[in-house]
Amino acid sequence: MELRDSRRLTGPNILWQHPGAVIDIRLDAGEDADPVIETWRQQARRILDAIDWRSEQLAHRRFHSGLSLVMSAPIDALYAATEVNEWAWEATRRALAGEDLPDLEEAAAELSRQIAEERNPPVLALRAAAREHGVAFLWDDDHVSVGMGTGSRTFPSDSIPDPAELDWDLVHDIPVALVTGTNGKTTTVRLLRAMVEAAGKTPGLSSTDGCWVLGEEIGEGDYSGPGGARLVLRDRRVEIALLETARGGLLRRGLGVDRADVALVTNIAEDHLGEWGVHDLEELTDTKMIVARGAEHMVLSWDDPLLRKAAEELEQPLTFFTVEEDALETIPPQTRAFGLRQDLLVRRRSGGFEELAPAREIPFTLRGAARHNVANALAACAVAEHLGLPPDAVREALLGFGSSADENPGRLNFFDLGGASVIVDFAHNPHGLAALLDLASRLPATRRAILVGQAGDRSDEDIRELPRLVWQSRPDLVILKELPGHLRGRPLGEITGLMARELQSLGATEDQIRQASCEPEAVREALLWARPGDLLLLVTHEERERVLSLLHDLSARGWRPGDPLPD
Repeated sequence: MELRDSRRLTGPNILWQHPGAVIDIRLDAGEDADPVIETWRQQARRILDAIDWRSEQLAHRRFHSGLSLVMSAPIDALYAATEVNEWAWEATRRALAGEDLPDLEEAAAELSRQIAEERNPPVLALRAAAREHGVAFLWDDDHVSVGMGTGSRTFPSDSIPDPAELDWDLVHDIPVALVTGTNGKTTTVRLLRAMVEAAGKTPGLSSTDGCWVLGEEIGEGDYSGPGGARLVLRDRRVEIALLETARGGLLRRGLGVDRADVALVTNIAEDHLGEWGVHDLEELTDTKMIVARGAEHMVLSWDDPLLRKAAEELEQPLTFFTVEEDALETIPPQTRAFGLRQDLLVRRRSGGFEELAPAREIPFTLRGAARHNVANALAACAVAEHLGLPPDAVREALLGFGSSADENPGRLNFFDLGGASVIVDFAHNPHGLAALLDLASRLPATRRAILVGQAGDRSDEDIRELPRLVWQSRPDLVILKELPGHLRGRPLGEITGLMARELQSLGATEDQIRQASCEPEAVREALLWARPGDLLLLVTHEERERVLSLLHDLSARGWRPGDPLPD
């Protein structure tokens, strides 16, 4: 039994709607969780009563190897709340071990002092006023805000005005979409941005690749958590917010907003299992479905059995999308649905279907061959409807959104280099890689090469899974790359060695396997191998900008296979 993590929960989360403090506990194999939960509840209630937090609530969550133990707390005392929960855990550990308990009176005095030092009553007063006026309230350590986007007002946490002095007629919310799922999130929010722009509105976008408003990057790096949501929603230029909402932020902190007009879950597939108490696909589904806690409408994939099952528990209106040609007929008739009919993207309406666009005319689907992007397009159409975007703007964006590195960097970027086709993609898990390989099978090619690598925080079995998946597509060449920035404690050569041995066990010859020390070296290997008519699938993670820059340079020079490469 071991305390693995202690942190604040700042928004709606996997357990409930409340902010609070959570500790994650690892249990030994075969250890009974019930006595742990009951003892923690006793000790937590003792300390909560002692510090006069009698109305705060307790909850727990079981997972594969342990427990999450949660207590609610005021939003202006969450750091102190983590200390309260840690005291309750230490008292629990001692009680279960038969040791003397820590002194309650002494702990209550110290924790009460910490709470008093952290408390910020003006934060609570402004929050209450925002609720009274029916507008959003966002907060962090440095700032608080009311309203969203064009209707937002933001103040330093240590200089909050009297709510009575605010002109609440100027404070309002804006339409908000949350986008989560294992794959397709970033592409979908980028397509939605194009739809919003086509409608003549100003989008604000947060994603794993940063935050953007009017083509300006206002946050660089991974902003797919609550921090990115706040950054976009506090920008007073933003008229519609598109918020990529990743698993990590949901589990560490919870949702960044209390409400949204619509939330999309693209799909559920294996990725990062074993982290933050999520060990299987059912637990991952529960994590992704946190977005439903704040959404007025939900958009889900009908093609994903886990999401169909999760939909049964939802109370808000549902919209499904599907890329299976005959699936529209199986979706309940009272439910909104988007799908395919004879290669046309359609919206099902009572008595018929409304045509949106031919799949083969949507550039980023590569003439319909990229089925995962057909799914992303349908999902975006469903979300756009709930954002109130006009059909003409949606169609314009569909027919104009391409696969260039400028429009959708790192996601299915296509280059024609002297007759050799090159695709750069971020596919970072088996589900994403399978979609890329499915696309490759639909494209004509004389020979095919694929570049893959894996981070060191996966198990040996997970690492071997990638070459097994790759080999099913019968490539002519597999280039295995090191990811020096993602070794996660493994020595150089261990990961590529595991993958190479797995390929050899499947029948790959030495001539069909190459290893490279980094992504740029691996890309050069692929280009030196290429001939006109070949297809190169370049899966990039660490050096995307450098790889894209090289390919742009080669394209501008008119480079052809067999020509020398620049140094």
